[in-house]
Amino acid sequence: MGGVHVVLTGPAAELPAVVREGEAAPEPPRWTWDDTNRWYPDLLADGVRVERAHDLRLARVILRRSPLAAATPFASTAPDGWDGLEPAPASRAGAGGTPAPDALFDLGALAAPSRRGGSDAAALDPASELAAQTAAVEASTDPGRLRFLLAAESAGALVAAEMHHAGLPWRADVHDAILTERLGPRPPEGRRPERLEALAVTIRDALDAPPTLNPDSHPDLLKAMQYAGVGASSLRKWELETIDHPVIAPLLEYKKLVRLATANGWHWLDTWVRDGRFRTEYLVGGVVTGRWSSVGGGALQLPKDVRGAVVADPGWALVVADVAQLEPRVLAAMSRDEAMAAAGRDGDMYAGIVSSGVVATRELAKLGMLGAMYGGTTGASAQVLPSLGRAFPRAIALVEDAARAGERGEVVSTWLGRGSPAPGESWERAQAGAYESDDGGGARSYTRSWGRFTRNFVVQGTAAEWALAWLASVRRRLWALGETGATAGAAPEPFARRPHLVFFLHDEVVVHAPVGMAEAVERELREAAAEAGRLLFGQFPVEFPLTVAQVQSYADAK
Repeated sequence: MGGVHVVLTGPAAELPAVVREGEAAPEPPRWTWDDTNRWYPDLLADGVRVERAHDLRLARVILRRSPLAAATPFASTAPDGWDGLEPAPASRAGAGGTPAPDALFDLGALAAPSRRGGSDAAALDPASELAAQTAAVEASTDPGRLRFLLAAESAGALVAAEMHHAGLPWRADVHDAILTERLGPRPPEGRRPERLEALAVTIRDALDAPPTLNPDSHPDLLKAMQYAGVGASSLRKWELETIDHPVIAPLLEYKKLVRLATANGWHWLDTWVRDGRFRTEYLVGGVVTGRWSSVGGGALQLPKDVRGAVVADPGWALVVADVAQLEPRVLAAMSRDEAMAAAGRDGDMYAGIVSSGVVATRELAKLGMLGAMYGGTTGASAQVLPSLGRAFPRAIALVEDAARAGERGEVVSTWLGRGSPAPGESWERAQAGAYESDDGGGARSYTRSWGRFTRNFVVQGTAAEWALAWLASVRRRLWALGETGATAGAAPEPFARRPHLVFFLHDEVVVHAPVGMAEAVERELREAAAEAGRLLFGQFPVEFPLTVAQVQSYADAK
């Protein structure tokens, strides 16, 4: 929230010109608005990029729930319109989402209340909201952390809008060829693809079922399987794989291809790919831990089957980077567990745990660490937890303390101050029921379940904060690399000649870059990861190593 906050005065039609002028200043202002997607897409459509912004909607969600601001009046005031403000869709730009002419005002001096017409924010006063948020941060128990978190969250909103604007390069012809190879030629509407129809026949034959059996009807299919003596109680993959019967192999293949056809088939291609780009809408902070979610097209679940269609423009490359074992490294840094940080010093933390003599195999190290962070209480993860606790006492104590806090109904916090949701009335009823009856088993089960949630919340949420810091640094560094003198890409301005982010998935990013700038992009990705670690954890000796690949197709990155 630092720096000069500026909002504009004048007609909305002048917005791009005024922002261009502000961005050309030696110290560009921090543009403050109610919701990034209500303003930024139209600016991008005019080729205007902003360096910094403050998203009041996202900041309010954080401040209302943060334990760091819990004692401030801001946290305890009655809900109002800001609490109910829904994120605007990124695709709304130019279709009724343009701010009204009287929507522009100057927040540099916290101007008098202004009103916007024609949107969900019509009755909201951004000037007063910014003043209230600033006061809440200053009155919090750790203003520095909250300022960092709000700046990172707002930067994430800029990244999300820019990735929607630029789009992920997507070859529709390659996608169609992948579908044709796996499923057969595109069928008429309402018909199964050729390969699925052939598998349906094989399934019926293996079950000695009539031609009317529809393998897409789970009740009918299970009934036919029981009649044939298959012995399956469900269609879950793990159960089917334990059964020896001729129907199992074709059924598993059918299920796999059905997922491809329904989730990323021809209908998906027709709906989501336009002009060589796939554009989804990312929801920054869409998960309570701060992780992103998405609306439309399933961007966060792009299967390997179709990644071959993600192809760089001619003369360009995809630079794909992901960080190894992000959450365990974050846990080591949060807890200041130097022994655990040292285990990840050579790249593979799980291998480092084995080398230090804590457990016998890498698989056990991984299972044990995942169990510690997610609350695994059975099997191999439970068996190795005592060894991990002795080797890394500070790290294991941190997640155990978070779990116990959750079980007591308390709110826990990420490193920068994002608060977990309170357990709510269901938790309270379960606890009350335990006192009113002799059987507290239901309450204990609910309590332990909430403890598993808070145990992971502190780690996953802090990992999301590291990723936000990484994204913000990458975004700034890519812009600073400047324009290519070679062939422009198909992305719209202001990214046609610049390397730019096109995809993000928790601990992985994809940058679309001119081939001649790919090496520089890789260097900046690595330096941004190191910078994110320093910004969050200071000089604590934890490393965030990246695996980076320069490829033409996303399918070749791993």
